[in-house]
Amino acid sequence: MSITPTVKQLLIINILFYIGSMFVGEPAYKVLSMYFFENPDFHFWQIFTHMFMHAPLPNIMHIAFNMFALYSFGSALEHFWGGRKFVFFYISCGIGAALLHSAVNYYFFQDGLNTLMNQGFSKAEIMAVLNEGKGNSQIVSILNSPDFMNFVSAYFGNVVGASGAIYGLLVAFAFMFPNAELALMFIPIPIKAKYFVPGLLLVDLYLGVSGGSIFGGSSGIAHFAHLGGALVGYLMMWYWKKNQFNNRRWN
Repeated sequence: MSITPTVKQLLIINILFYIGSMFVGEPAYKVLSMYFFENPDFHFWQIFTHMFMHAPLPNIMHIAFNMFALYSFGSALEHFWGGRKFVFFYISCGIGAALLHSAVNYYFFQDGLNTLMNQGFSKAEIMAVLNEGKGNSQIVSILNSPDFMNFVSAYFGNVVGASGAIYGLLVAFAFMFPNAELALMFIPIPIKAKYFVPGLLLVDLYLGVSGGSIFGGSSGIAHFAHLGGALVGYLMMWYWKKNQFNNRRWN
């Protein structure tokens, strides 16, 4: 299928953001990627702009895979929906990804914060350690290694990428074309979309909960952002399907 107009514009915007961030460097990621909402580097617009940013070189595959998926699945969906409905769906899924990712980070941060406060630290002391880089071996000793990493990563980590919005497109594609056959490079056997997409989401859920990577080691992938985009995509598709009779009835 040939590329559709809105998908083409989104591809151009993502590529311009990527090239621009290569020239600007770290300040671009500081302003446009999304940080935890209690981090001083957080700004409200990051909920939107993070989905147009991607990992810097040499990690070219991050943007390459996302843009290929946007072209492949987005063009098919825009062909049936039209541009306005498609971009509304795409942006909604990207925002949903940011919200679920932030909610999970809030859980990890608050869990660590409560543990430390129960041991006699004030929130002001803890935030000073985080914001001013003050060393405190006692804090490290109170939280076990996984909890400490989750606590620190939730506060300092930033997220970039269109993957959450892409996962929403995957869910929509499976809704509309459940018997279309899909394949990944390391899965040479085509699998129908109605099995492929739920299977992919289960893998993301497992890796998100376990903190692992399908290739081993820490992935550095925001699995819950993927799931957030997919969840919003599912809810929107379910709502639209439920109300499609009302949209077509005679007045």
